[in-house]
Amino acid sequence: MSMQRPGSGWFKTLLNSHINVSSNGEIMGPSDRRRNASSILENLAKVHNLDWYTSASKNECSAAVGFKWMLNQGVMKHHEDVVEYFKRNGVSTIFLYRENVIRRLVSLLANARDKEAKLLNGTHKSHVHSPAETPILAKYKPTINNTQLIPDLRLTEKETAKAIEYFSTTRQIVLYYEDLVKNLSVRLD
Repeated sequence: MSMQRPGSGWFKTLLNSHINVSSNGEIMGPSDRRRNASSILENLAKVHNLDWYTSASKNECSAAVGFKWMLNQGVMKHHEDVVEYFKRNGVSTIFLYRENVIRRLVSLLANARDKEAKLLNGTHKSHVHSPAETPILAKYKPTINNTQLIPDLRLTEKETAKAIEYFSTTRQIVLYYEDLVKNLSVRLD
């Protein structure tokens, strides 16, 4: 679980590099999959029962399956039902956040700009996919609204803390993107 732009695409790729892990994308992205608690629980059951087929699905024996779930995709609104489901089914949660919330904000602004400008051959890409794309996207230097900066950062911290609190009775771990990138030994253990 996370907020947008925490490095979850990179983390999903890392998880999927393990032969026995299938980490799906944002399955709760489409609004019909999260319109109410029942639809959320139905989709959770599909993933849990290995009935969810995506490019991440593997023919090998999966020891762990999962997906990205952004905090604005119904999990906060229906957290009580989700917590009950997680506890009943032994689901573990990985919270992935950015320690440097300003970098996350810059990433949000840059991603929003690329949605409009489509800098890479007229297409929008949420993530850099090659070394050649990096300098193109890195040229953009977003302007941060400094009157809104502190309230935005406080809101981010508040939402992060609230999510961790909501799921405090479930099996969970909180990871920070910066720690994963910095410390390969922690990442690979």
